[in-house]
Amino acid sequence: MDPHAVRARVQARTGPFDADFAARFSEHLPTLHGLFQRIYGEREDWQDALDEVLVLAAESWQQRPAPLKALDAARAEDPDWFTSARMLGGVCYVDRYAGTLRGMHEHIGYFQELGLTYLHLMPLFAAPEGNNDGGYAVSSYRQVDPRLGTMEDLAELAAALREAGISLVVDFIFNHTSDEHEWARKAVAGDPEHEDFYLIFEDRAMPDAYERTTREIFPDDHRGSFVQLEDDRWIWSTFYHFQWDLNYANPAVFRAMAGEMLFLAAQGVEVLRMDAVAFIWKRLGTACESLPEAHLLLQAFNAVLRIAAPSLLFKSEAIVHPDEVIEYISPGECQISYNPLQMALTWEALATRDARLLNQALERRHALPAGTAWVNYVRSHDDIGWTFADEDAAELGIDGYAHRRFLNDFYVGRTVGSFARGAAFQENPRTGDARVAGTTASLAGIEKGDAGGEDRVVLAHAIALSTGGIPLIYLGDEVAQMNDYGYRNRPAEAEDSRWVGRPHRPAEAYAVREDERTVAGRVHQRLRRLLAVRRDAPQLAGNDLVPFHVPHRCVIGFQRPGEVTSILVLANVGDEGVHVDPVTLSGLDPQARELIADVEVDLREGAAIPAHGVLWLEVRPRG
Repeated sequence: MDPHAVRARVQARTGPFDADFAARFSEHLPTLHGLFQRIYGEREDWQDALDEVLVLAAESWQQRPAPLKALDAARAEDPDWFTSARMLGGVCYVDRYAGTLRGMHEHIGYFQELGLTYLHLMPLFAAPEGNNDGGYAVSSYRQVDPRLGTMEDLAELAAALREAGISLVVDFIFNHTSDEHEWARKAVAGDPEHEDFYLIFEDRAMPDAYERTTREIFPDDHRGSFVQLEDDRWIWSTFYHFQWDLNYANPAVFRAMAGEMLFLAAQGVEVLRMDAVAFIWKRLGTACESLPEAHLLLQAFNAVLRIAAPSLLFKSEAIVHPDEVIEYISPGECQISYNPLQMALTWEALATRDARLLNQALERRHALPAGTAWVNYVRSHDDIGWTFADEDAAELGIDGYAHRRFLNDFYVGRTVGSFARGAAFQENPRTGDARVAGTTASLAGIEKGDAGGEDRVVLAHAIALSTGGIPLIYLGDEVAQMNDYGYRNRPAEAEDSRWVGRPHRPAEAYAVREDERTVAGRVHQRLRRLLAVRRDAPQLAGNDLVPFHVPHRCVIGFQRPGEVTSILVLANVGDEGVHVDPVTLSGLDPQARELIADVEVDLREGAAIPAHGVLWLEVRPRG
C-alpha cells in the first residue's frame, strides 16, 4: 500500500484534510487497509471499496459539529474516562419512561441526582408497526420512531445530556434490518445496487446446507435460519421472520453501515451498543457464530470511527459462551462489553444460596485488556440466559443441563420455596430450554412478599457496583418496580413475555423514593448510599480484582486493590447470617472501616455478614 497515493485519491474527492484528521488518517489507515484486505481481498474491487469508505469518513469529519470535535479532543486527553469509579449507567425505553424524547429532558435533573454519567435509550428508530422485537427490527437508522419525536429531538437531547455530564448510548442493530427497510425492499425487488445486501436463495438447496450446522434462535417464530419470501425465494433471518440478516461479504454493506454509524455519531451519540455481533458473518459448514470475520469487521468499523469520530465507543452485546464473549473486547474492537456471565451467576447464586460458580467466574473470567471495561448489570430489557460454561460447572459437581432447568423453574416460581416471580421466555418443551424475564424486584422476591426480597435487590446491585467497569441500572429498578403483566392484553406484546420486565415508569414509586416507610423508599435510599460510597472510592475504578477465598459456600469474596488501601467485598447470598473468622482475615491489618455503614471494624473479631448482606471493607495488608 502507498499511503500517499490513497490519501491523494481521497483528497481529490473531498478536498484537503485538517491537521487533526490528517494525523488520525495516517495513524489508522494501515490498520484499516490490512483489515479490508483480509476481509475483501479476494474481490477485484476491494481497494475501490476501501476508497469509498475513506471518502465517507473524510466527509463525515468535515461535517462533524464543533462541540463534538471538542469532545473528541477532550477524550483524547483522557482515553480511559469510562473506567472511572464515578461512571454509572442507566437504561430505559423512551416511551415507557418519558413518553417522548422531549419528555426525557424533564428527568435530566433526576439522572444527575442519581449520579448517571451514561444513559442508554432503548431502540428508538423507525420500525414496523406491531411486533418489532421491541424496536430491534429497524426500518431506518436515520429516522426516529415518530411517536417518540424526530432525529433533531435526539440531537437536542444528546446535547443536553452532554452538558449534564451524561453520555448518550443507543443500540446499533448490527446484524439485520427489518423487512420494511428501504434496502430490504429494494433487494427483494431486484435492485442491482441492493440485491446483494441480504442472503437470498432461489430454492432450499443452500438454506438446507447452512441449516445443517446453524441453530434455531426463535423456534416459536420460525424453524431454522431462513424464511420464505412471497415469491418463494428464501432469505436469511436468524431472529424473527421480519428481521433479515445483512450480507457483510458485500463491501457495499460495510460502507452503508459505516455511514449509519457516522450519522448517529454526528447526532451526539457517544456509545453504540453493537447488537448481535456474534452472528454477522456466515460460512457454510459452521454455526455462523463468532467467526473470525466477525472480529475483523468490528475492528474495521472501529478503525473507521477512530478516524472520523474518535470519541465514540463500541459496546459489545455477545450472549455466547464465556470464552467467546471476551474475544470481542479490546481497544481496537469493542472497548466496553456487557458482562452476561456475572449477571446470570448473580441470579444463580441467589437461587442456590451458593456463591461458588460466581466466585469461580470472578477469579477466571473477569480480567480484561487495558483500555476496556465491563458493563455490569443486574438485569436488562432482555431475558436472563444461563450462559455459564458447562465445563466450569462440572468442576464443582454441577450438571449444566439439569442446573439450567432448575434455574428456569426456580425463577418462574415452579420450585417449592422459590421467592421469584419471573416469566419463561421462548420455552421449548421438547428440549427444556428457556430463559427468564422480569424486573429485579419481582425476581428477587419483593413481589411475592419474601422477607429477603429488598436485601436481594440491594445485594445484586452491590455486586454490579463493586466488581469494576460501568454499573448499569435498569431505570425503575432503583425504586423496586414490579412486573408488568398488562403486556398480555397488548396485541403487539402479548406473544413476547419479555415485556413483563419492561414496565412504564413507576411514577408512584418515584414520588415516595425519599420515604423509608415504603418499599420504594427503602430500596432507593439503600442504593443511593451504595452509589455515594462508590463515587468516592477510587479502588472501585477499573477492572482489577483479586479473589478472596472465604470458607463459606454462600459468601462472595474479592478485593479491589488501591494504591494504599484495598476494598474487601464480602457478600452473603445465604438465608442465614455468617461469621468470617479472624484467621481468614489475618493477612489484613486488624483496623478496617466498613464503608456502607461508615463504621470502624476490628478484624481480630472476624466479620459478621447478615443474610443477603454485603460489606465493603476498606483494608490494608498487615504490615
